[in-house]
Amino acid sequence: MKNKTIVKKILNYIDKIIEYVNEETYDSFSANTILVEACVFNLSQIGELANKLDTEFEKTHSNIPWRVLYGLRNRIVHDYEGVNLRLIWDIVENDLPDLRGDIADLLARI
Repeated sequence: MKNKTIVKKILNYIDKIIEYVNEETYDSFSANTILVEACVFNLSQIGELANKLDTEFEKTHSNIPWRVLYGLRNRIVHDYEGVNLRLIWDIVENDLPDLRGDIADLLARI
């Protein structure tokens, strides 16, 4: 039950980010401090939640890069060399839609 609740929350944060950037380009995204901070916050929340999953659950569902999600959270929270907006945009544009599909599929199965 704990893992299912966490996965639901992760999906919610992904959906928020996708909704926020729906009509955006990199230029409009990077120029909008509030939007950047909202997306970065939600990405950090996703990483924090990924770290709370049971180890066995992570192993069973290893098609999802749980440790990568947590690693991104660490980069954001600890501001290693500043947050790279191009990287954040690339994640939001290219990785989140696929991750959303994988998370939604997982949620339907558990």
